[in-house]
Amino acid sequence: MQATTDMIRLKELTLGYGQRILLEKVSATFAAGQLTALLGRNGTGKSTLLRAVSGLETRTREKHRLSMEQKILLQGIPLAQIPQHQRAATIAVVTTERVRISNLSCKDIVALGRAPYTNWIGSMQKEDEAIVMQSLEQVGMASYANRSIDTLSDGESQRIMIARALAQTTPIILLDEPTSFLDIPNRYELCSLLARLAHQENKCILFSTHELDIATSLCDSIALIDTPNLYHLPAAAMQKSGHLDRLFTRKPIL
Repeated sequence: MQATTDMIRLKELTLGYGQRILLEKVSATFAAGQLTALLGRNGTGKSTLLRAVSGLETRTREKHRLSMEQKILLQGIPLAQIPQHQRAATIAVVTTERVRISNLSCKDIVALGRAPYTNWIGSMQKEDEAIVMQSLEQVGMASYANRSIDTLSDGESQRIMIARALAQTTPIILLDEPTSFLDIPNRYELCSLLARLAHQENKCILFSTHELDIATSLCDSIALIDTPNLYHLPAAAMQKSGHLDRLFTRKPIL
């Protein structure tokens, strides 16, 4: 594994909507070469935090948006200072949505990841095509290149979406509930793939999940939202901290 470098830094970040505060003045750093699981109860802000880091959070009122983006740094640069085209070359996002478009090949889906680098008419060069095929190979889906995306299983489809993120060649990848539609074997297989990509490609990968066993067994670190706090520790340290037991064994307020 390569030496780690901070890719994402939160500096006293506050997130919320309406009168509700989800996170209040939280600070954390996420490093290259690390797979981090983002845990928390439903509605505590996991997806909101991922959208904020990616620059896609729109529920924050405009006058507070710049302040929020100044408190999120990517590779040491405040998000507010990173132009949109540069963000697309820095951070890739995989959402929970399942892509089911008939007659669109897996290769075409993955090629969308090259959009930040193609010319104004979107034509790909040989280098782009090579990156697309390499990305498919990295997730074990090269033989599916010409298959229609709507013929794949949920697990296969999710691998294609990760390949698209890899084709974007960003140092940071965010995934929102990537195992939501998968059975238990595919959940472990997918997260094992994410761990390999983080370690072998030296990427910073942060994904939200409800899978405690996966987070503690396959991830390097765990970021735990316990509103309005965010705790970020190595996986082994998080298990010993008592944070997980306190959050997930206490009875929710009705």
